[in-house]
Amino acid sequence: MTDGITRMAEAWARVEAWLCEYAPASAALLRSPAGEEEIAALEEEIGLRLPPVLRAWYRLHDGAIGSWPQDSIEEWAVAGWLPMHRTWLRLEEVKRLYLTQVQDWEREPGLIPIACNPGDGWYGLYLDAREGEPTYGNLGTWAVDQESEPLPGGTDGWPLADWLEATAAALEERRCLRMPDGTENIHETPVLNRGGLDWVDARTGVEDGMRRLTDL
Repeated sequence: MTDGITRMAEAWARVEAWLCEYAPASAALLRSPAGEEEIAALEEEIGLRLPPVLRAWYRLHDGAIGSWPQDSIEEWAVAGWLPMHRTWLRLEEVKRLYLTQVQDWEREPGLIPIACNPGDGWYGLYLDAREGEPTYGNLGTWAVDQESEPLPGGTDGWPLADWLEATAAALEERRCLRMPDGTENIHETPVLNRGGLDWVDARTGVEDGMRRLTDL
């Protein structure tokens, strides 16, 4: 587990350095680190202990601005800087969305939402916190209108450290995201958008205000 934390921290440092250099509007949305007391309070309220790698990620930043419509952002496009056009949930929103999913949507407990569509909370990514499960510590997808499932589907999920490493490599090498089996996911291609980072389907081309990384 220590290796996973180290790899996560190193991969995140690469992602954040890239954001600061090329997508400052997205980098500016990152919040201050979450304190141990804040993390412990969340765990008590939801009745779960965060996997160590996820706890370590939140010790770097308490998510980002853009996970809730009341956030003040001039360009919402710059908030979807994680793959799949997701934004990193702050702990307050982790609690709200987790309780909504378990209590109102009647979803299985233990799948912690960590990212969502900017501002809506209807679609996103979770991290499996069910200790003892083969999917523990791995990513999956959730949505209001369908059941949660590991990412990629039909697997045990994508470890957070591996996913951040793949994200960092896609940014640094100016290409689409590569899945765990090495295949290229053209649906997840990074572009610059109004001073921030966004992810688009390479087949549809870029919209006004967007710029391909290969043009840097």
